Amino acid sequence: MNKKLTIINIALVLLAIFLAYMVYDSIRQPVVFENSKRDREEKVVQNLKDIRSSQVLFKQTYNRYTANFDSLIEYICTGELPIVNIIPDPNDTTYTKTINDTVGFVKVQDSLFKDRNNFNVETLRYIPFSDNVEFEIEAGFITRGGMQVPVFEAKAPYETYLKGLDEQRIRNQAALQEDLDKYAGMKVGSMTEPSIDGNWENL
Repeated sequence: MNKKLTIINIALVLLAIFLAYMVYDSIRQPVVFENSKRDREEKVVQNLKDIRSSQVLFKQTYNRYTANFDSLIEYICTGELPIVNIIPDPNDTTYTKTINDTVGFVKVQDSLFKDRNNFNVETLRYIPFSDNVEFEIEAGFITRGGMQVPVFEAKAPYETYLKGLDEQRIRNQAALQEDLDKYAGMKVGSMTEPSIDGNWENL
């Protein structure tokens, strides 16, 4: 009898431990997922910011954006930006006119990434944590106020940069965004509005 009670008691203890672990795990898993998601999105957002900065300079040079990473990276590596000295026009008595004097040039890569040690511009095209899947990138023009306005968009869906995390939670996250009529991932720019905002900036 005592032996049977001992076995039952041991079984109850083991069951209690198992249930306690299940409760702990049910609390821990969402926290682990959200922490991993946040850490990964920080790196994705940094790439999107770099893409945006590069596209802005590309547009200053060519009056358009590019939908081609090869063109964007070549521009970063070989392009130059003028250094302009703006001085008042000595012949202007109203003190409103200026003279723009180009005094030199600076490389685009130095302008954007000179403070980033060991930065490899080739990684700009790849979504972090995705096994070298490229960002989806588009560029073109939309009509606003009777004028053609250049636009671009770069984006990374959840399933690429969250790869390897809880698949059901990834699907739930995507479904939530879609229900809100929002993009299921991280993106910058827009192909329908003249905006270069990132969707992380509108949260």
